[in-house]
Amino acid sequence: MTERDIPETGYDAGLAVRRAVMSDEFVDRALDRTRGTDSAALQEHVTATVWGGVWTRPGLERRDRSLLNIGMLIALRAHEELEGHVRGALTNGLTRTEITEAVIHSSGYCGAPAALSAMKVVQRVLDAELGPLDS
Repeated sequence: MTERDIPETGYDAGLAVRRAVMSDEFVDRALDRTRGTDSAALQEHVTATVWGGVWTRPGLERRDRSLLNIGMLIALRAHEELEGHVRGALTNGLTRTEITEAVIHSSGYCGAPAALSAMKVVQRVLDAELGPLDS
C-alpha cells in the first residue's frame, strides 16, 4: 500500500494533526526513515487511521488525548513512542506538573517499575524542552 492507496481525507487529515502535535521535523523523520521499506505501509496506516480517524474525532481535546496517551504508553512501556508524545503533550498545552502527575498516577495502576522507567524518558524530554526544574 502506498500513500496514493489510502483515502485522501483520512491520510491528509491525519498528516495535518500528526504534524501539529508531533512537529514537522518528527513526522518527516518518521516518514523518511521508513520510505522505500516495508515499514512505510505501517507509517501510512497509522497516519490515516490513528491520526486521521482517532485524533480527529470530536469529544476530546488534543490535550486530553495526550494525557491518555502518556498513561497508555507508560503501561505498554513504549518508551520510544512516549518520548515523542511527551513533546506532543507540551505542544497540546499540558504542563510539566500535569505530565509528572500522570506518571505518578500511572505508578498506582501500572506499577512502580513502569513509572520509574517512564520517568527517565519524561525527565529527559522535560529537561530538553523546558530546562531543568528549579529547586
